[in-house]
Amino acid sequence: MAEHKTKCLIIGSGPAGYTAAIYTSRANLSPILYEGMQPGGQLTTTTEVENFPGYPDGVTGPQLMEDLKKQAERFGADLRYGAVTAVDFSKRPFSATIDNGDTVTADSVIIATGASARYLGLPDEEKYNGIGVSACATCDGFFYRGKTVAVVGGGDTACEEALYLSTLAKKVFLIVRKAALRASKVMQQRVLQKENITVLFNCNTVGLFGDEFLEGAKLVENKGTEMEQVFDIAIDGFFLAIGHTPNTEVFKPYIKLDDAGFIVTENGTTQTSVEGIFAAGDVADPRYRQAISAAGSGCRAAIDAERFLLENS
Repeated sequence: MAEHKTKCLIIGSGPAGYTAAIYTSRANLSPILYEGMQPGGQLTTTTEVENFPGYPDGVTGPQLMEDLKKQAERFGADLRYGAVTAVDFSKRPFSATIDNGDTVTADSVIIATGASARYLGLPDEEKYNGIGVSACATCDGFFYRGKTVAVVGGGDTACEEALYLSTLAKKVFLIVRKAALRASKVMQQRVLQKENITVLFNCNTVGLFGDEFLEGAKLVENKGTEMEQVFDIAIDGFFLAIGHTPNTEVFKPYIKLDDAGFIVTENGTTQTSVEGIFAAGDVADPRYRQAISAAGSGCRAAIDAERFLLENS
């Protein structure tokens, strides 16, 4: 076990963490970044990214993360594999414990641990992940132009995803496990009035199928009742819209979170409720959840951290 010291500790990788590392390194803060259990974050499970500026021909998620990582290393960022298992944000310098037993003390901290999409828990979801299964319509909807897709969920997010996909896809199924939508009345009306959206109420997805790529979903209607029936729908894409879980468990005792567990930032900055600790990316963003917005917030967090250190040196 070893002890390390740094002016800026970055917890988490992905677009937010790596961008924060680029900016803090160029500001001579000699940051230490711990990449977490999934170095590169959610984008490492995405096959093609076509909406990140600077890649006119598109880029795979893993390659994009590798490029950002190399850029951070070029400026001297100390990038390490490992996950933070405990923190003490009650006083400065702040401290963090790593899963290998090491400890790090830091004058500032940038949290970029992201948020994990909720899945149904079907083995098939992992099998077709990236080849038919997605948790981001904005990211992957373009690949399903003129095709048939399904969205799972009954809230505002699911309705928004279905409406967005309806502008691209030929047909959209909205799979709702209850007898009614939970979304706002306005969103419900928009979905129900959209000609190429079919809402399947009282339905649960129990499986996905296809040879090389996703070809369909197996559903159960009225599960557990006398009217229960199993049927298949032919689809090319299956989108999860049942929410995201922010990776904030370890920070709960110290950082203010909203009702859904996302980190609350103050006054349009990346400053959290603890002075000297900043949040970037999906861990503080329940709304946009895009690689480019995460990268932008990583830049902002780095600048906020640099200014904080200058004012408190």
